[in-house]
Amino acid sequence: MNKVNMGNISCLYPIPTVLVGARVNNVPNYLNVSYCGIVNRTPAMISISLNRYHYTCNGIEQNKTFSVNIPSAEMVEVTDYCGIVSGKNVDKSKLFNSFYGSLDVPMIEECPINMECKVIKELDLGGSNIIYIGEIVQAYSEEKYFTDGKPDMKKINPIMLSLYEFNYYNVGEKIGKGWETGKNYCQ
Repeated sequence: MNKVNMGNISCLYPIPTVLVGARVNNVPNYLNVSYCGIVNRTPAMISISLNRYHYTCNGIEQNKTFSVNIPSAEMVEVTDYCGIVSGKNVDKSKLFNSFYGSLDVPMIEECPINMECKVIKELDLGGSNIIYIGEIVQAYSEEKYFTDGKPDMKKINPIMLSLYEFNYYNVGEKIGKGWETGKNYCQ
C-alpha cells in the first residue's frame, strides 16, 4: 500500500452545493454554500458553515432564520455567480423569484427543493467559519420532482462540488439501495 499523507484536510466527497437565503436589512440575499449537511432526522435539522465575514451572516444574525435551496444542475452558472459576488455590492434578489413560508425567510422558486429553517444553535469553533444549525420548519418542492410521492434525486439533479479541484458535478448512476444492498455481502 502506497498511500500518501495529505495532511490535515477535509476529504469528504462530494459535497452538496446549495443557495442559502436570508433577509439582510429586509432585502433577500442568496449565497452559494457547499459546507452544508444533515444534523438530525427528527426533528429535522441541517447545518450550514459560512465564513463569518459573509454578508449573509448579517441577515441570519438579525432574523435567526435562513433557507436552504437546492439548485438543479441547470442552475450552475447563476449558483456559482452567487458565490462570486457579495450582497454588499450586488442585489442578488433580482436573480430569482423569491417566495416566503411561515418564517418569512426568502426561498428560490426556481430551485427544486427549499427548506426554511430557524436557527437553534450557533457554533463558533474559533476558525474562519461560523456554523449555524437550523431546525427545518418546512420543506417545499413541486410534484414534478417526486417519484412515488418522494423527492427523486435524478429529477432534482443537484449540484455537487469537488472541493480541491473546484469543479461542479451532477448525479451519476444508481449503484445500490441503502441499507439493503449490503445484506447479500456475507451470504
